[in-house]
Amino acid sequence: MRNTLVAGNWKLNGSKASITELLKGILDGMSDGSVKSQTDVAVCAPYIYIPHVQELLQGTNLAYGSESISEHDSGAYTGEISGSMLNDFDCKYAIVGHSERRTLFAEKDADTANKFAAARKHGIKPILCIGELLEEREQGVTESVVARQLDAVIDLEGVEALADAVIAYEPVWAIGTGMTASPQQAQDVHAFIRGKIAALNSSVAEKVQILYGGSVNGGNADELFAMPDIDGGLIGGAALKAEDFLAICRAGK
Repeated sequence: MRNTLVAGNWKLNGSKASITELLKGILDGMSDGSVKSQTDVAVCAPYIYIPHVQELLQGTNLAYGSESISEHDSGAYTGEISGSMLNDFDCKYAIVGHSERRTLFAEKDADTANKFAAARKHGIKPILCIGELLEEREQGVTESVVARQLDAVIDLEGVEALADAVIAYEPVWAIGTGMTASPQQAQDVHAFIRGKIAALNSSVAEKVQILYGGSVNGGNADELFAMPDIDGGLIGGAALKAEDFLAICRAGK
C-alpha cells in the first residue's frame, strides 16, 4: 500500500522568523500522533531558506526539498541552483515542472524532463508536476496534455525512473481561480495517469505516489485522499499556516 504524501510548496513566501514559527507549529502539531504514521510530510522552501529549514528539521520526521532545480551541474548559469548544491543541504525532494514555472517562466516539457533527470542523478526525488490549463480542459484535451507532459520524462529517463519520483497532478484552472475540481474529476485524471504508466510497467504504476495539486484544504482533503488513486497533495497557500497544513496532513490514509 502506498503511503500518503503531503508536500507544502511555499513559493515566493516566507522569512526566517515566519518559517521558524511555521515549522515549530507543524512539528508541535505532528507530535500528538494525529498525523498517521503512513503519512509522509514534507515542505519545499525557497532556495535561500533551505539551510535554515535544514537546521530546524534535523532529527525530525519532517522532510524538505526545493521548489526547483537546475538541469545543469555547474557553469555559466547565473541564478541557478544545482543538484550538488542541494545535496550539501540534504534536500530529499525537488519540484520540477510546476505550472508556474511552465506558464510564468516558459519552461518547456523538455526542460522539465532535464530537471527531472538532474534531480535523480543527484539522489533527489523529483516531484513531477503535470496538468492542463482551463482552455485545455474546456477543449477536452486534458488526457492528451497530461500524457504529453509525462511522455517527455518517460522518453528521456524511461518509465522505471518514475519509481524514484512523485507525480503531482495540477489542474491549473482550479488553482487560485475560485473554480474547483470535484474529487471524482481529480480521481479520473489520477486513474488515467496510473493507467498510462501501468501499460508500460505495472509495478511502477502500483508504487508511484500521485498527488493532487488543485487547491487542497482542510475541508476537501478527506474526500480527495479517500480516492483510490490520489496519494496525497502538493499544497500551496494552505502550507503557509501550520493549522491549515496540519488539517490536510491529518486526512492522510
